[in-house]
Amino acid sequence: MDHTVTADRIERILRGKSLEGYEISVSSSRNLSIEVKEGKIDTFKCSAPVGVSIRVLRGKGMGFSYSTSLEEGDLERMVGNALTSAGNQTPDQWNLFPGPAAFPVVEGLYDEGLALVDGERKIQCAMDLERLTLGTDERVRRVRKASYGESEYQVFIRNSNGVEGSFQGTSVSASVSAVAEQGDDSQMGWDFGFGTRFSDLRVEEIAGRAAVRAVGLLGARKIATMRCPVVLENHVAADILEVLAPSFLAENVIKGKSMLADRKGKKVFSEILMIRDNGILPGGLATAPFDAEGVPQQDTLLVEGGLVTAFLYDSYWAARDGAQSTGNSSRGGIKSPPHCGVTNFYIENGSVSLHDLLSGIGRGVLITDVMGMHTANAISGDFSVGASGFLVDNGAIVHPVKEIAISGNIIDLFAAVERIGNDLRFFGGVGSPSLRISALDVSGH
Repeated sequence: MDHTVTADRIERILRGKSLEGYEISVSSSRNLSIEVKEGKIDTFKCSAPVGVSIRVLRGKGMGFSYSTSLEEGDLERMVGNALTSAGNQTPDQWNLFPGPAAFPVVEGLYDEGLALVDGERKIQCAMDLERLTLGTDERVRRVRKASYGESEYQVFIRNSNGVEGSFQGTSVSASVSAVAEQGDDSQMGWDFGFGTRFSDLRVEEIAGRAAVRAVGLLGARKIATMRCPVVLENHVAADILEVLAPSFLAENVIKGKSMLADRKGKKVFSEILMIRDNGILPGGLATAPFDAEGVPQQDTLLVEGGLVTAFLYDSYWAARDGAQSTGNSSRGGIKSPPHCGVTNFYIENGSVSLHDLLSGIGRGVLITDVMGMHTANAISGDFSVGASGFLVDNGAIVHPVKEIAISGNIIDLFAAVERIGNDLRFFGGVGSPSLRISALDVSGH
């Protein structure tokens, strides 16, 4: 689909209208979702949505509207709604559209071979995931869901300042939930994989990890409450990092809704911690040549040696703060206007194996899962969440533990990082290696 034609049509509708600027964004995708249960296809969904949105600047008011139809009458209505919206907004001197800049060359976003992969192979991918998970260990009795998903998408943007860009990409993913049982004990383990091409999916690895997670927690016991060293497995560390991420957005910093307000240039975290937001990271889920406003995406170092070195900006908040956009405008889809957001947000990889992270711990806990991390206070950073994992004694795993909770403060937790694992992994747009924390409150019985 040629999105420039759609943009041309909208520009014709805009001619003669009283406005100070406009931005047209067009997107389309072809999506496939397959779920398998007990060796049979449970769901098979295909969709091919297309949408267009427009922002217009009129009297310093920013109006927004969208349409999922490309019919002429619907496009005219969309433009009319955006102009009406702009006229009813409170004028804001910081409303603007960015000017043109060179986009970085981003390789590997699009796999033209994905559409050529036979549908049966994709179904078989989900089937194999279920079969391999069940075959890993006899204690894995059930698979709740094995799924395969893919998307092929196109994005186009044009504004009245001369910004114009387009790119296309593909994404594939697979996930499985395994249930292990032994006697009266039942535990669940989940894992997934994603990439930009079909060949990126490692079904055997996903199945193996999900099964190991489920089986590993069988026979979990309660432990006494203690304050002790804790190792956070990479996906737990990523869960906690995800709560910290919005604190780096300039919008939240300026509004006082950030844990890091007034802390730029100050040592806040462990001196071995490096945190980045990298919108051009090879293979990243949020990797693209430009953001939702047509500003080039970039690699921004946010924390170096424990110091908060930068915040993340879109055009509006950059103008408010006298800064430059870092290419961090994002959209939740064509139906919502751009807003400040992270791209590929992660803690840099360390050099220590998980075994070495445990080494030297006299008595502590390896946390492999947390429940409800989203309930943490996004402004103060205080948290108290349920968790599961393993008791560690003299550097060795002793047995799985259940009915525990970890509590503390997110800033304090990242300040207490004393070793960083070499197993960086992304869980969506947020990634982390495993981390060793010098001390954390673990509530038991």
